[in-house]
Amino acid sequence: MEKRLVTRAGLRFVGVPAGGVHGLAPWRVVWNLIKLLQGWMGAYRLGRRERPAALFATGGYASVPVALAAWLLRVPILVYLPDIEPGLAVRAIARLAARVAVTVEDSRPYFPSRKVVVTGYPVRAEFQGLDRADAVTSLGLSPGLPVLLVLGGSRGAHSINRALSGVLEQVLELGQVVHVSGELDWPWVSERRDALPVVLKARYHAFPYLHEEMGPALAAADLAVCRAGASTLGELSYFGLPAMLVPYPHTWRYQRVNAEWLVGRGAAIKVDDERLPGELLPALRRLLGDRAALEEMSGRMQALARPDAAARLAGELLVLARQCLDGRR
Repeated sequence: MEKRLVTRAGLRFVGVPAGGVHGLAPWRVVWNLIKLLQGWMGAYRLGRRERPAALFATGGYASVPVALAAWLLRVPILVYLPDIEPGLAVRAIARLAARVAVTVEDSRPYFPSRKVVVTGYPVRAEFQGLDRADAVTSLGLSPGLPVLLVLGGSRGAHSINRALSGVLEQVLELGQVVHVSGELDWPWVSERRDALPVVLKARYHAFPYLHEEMGPALAAADLAVCRAGASTLGELSYFGLPAMLVPYPHTWRYQRVNAEWLVGRGAAIKVDDERLPGELLPALRRLLGDRAALEEMSGRMQALARPDAAARLAGELLVLARQCLDGRR
């Protein structure tokens, strides 16, 4: 997935072997430690050849061997925490980093205060200036009906797709749906769409994945149903888009923490994954049927936005890079 997206953006991609070590069987831990060692050796060789002026890391086990190589090569590191609470990789890299950027103020206590800067979550440049009316038109939506955006992560969310499918006709009576299913579920999702009555089919806009159209989809929506990955902290707030958040239950707790942070600020509601089939339709009826409550949630979500986050992160990275280059002269 990463290779395809990076290549699509016209950037050079270099893969680094890596593997997680937390919560795995002992034999798997040993194998992944070998992969991490291979990744460090590869990153170190790449660093010596390319001589980078700075490293930008966002956590995950793939960042660890690269950060260690950069630290040994005296390359300054800016680590960015997209989520509210750091995982093991970000905590480890932060010890080596010159600066730690975080999305929200609540993340400050996890790191040494002298290193921390609060930047917000960066969003794509093409999101700027999107108009809701234009977005509705570009996606072929009706301007007179509420718009529900349903999406999972980069590969989709199977449980969300199934829950929506189970009540799809009833949901389409409430408004129109933009559904980003992910490529794995797309075959049966497209069949489900094709089997709908003509009137309801016109309200159901399903896609396996959205690239350039993702911004218009977010701008056009009145409510989102999605996971609670880090992007929800930046993209939903940027568009003031209230949400029903369904944290992914099979990984570390960061999605639950993200969801609870937004719920605590009145910008979203949270539904546990296993309860979604029974609670999805009643919650949608309640939210889409109360325009005033939805607008209040939207305002609370919008208040969390930091539109200059990307520029602030870039500024921090450039400062480190200039300092490194000055030191080499």
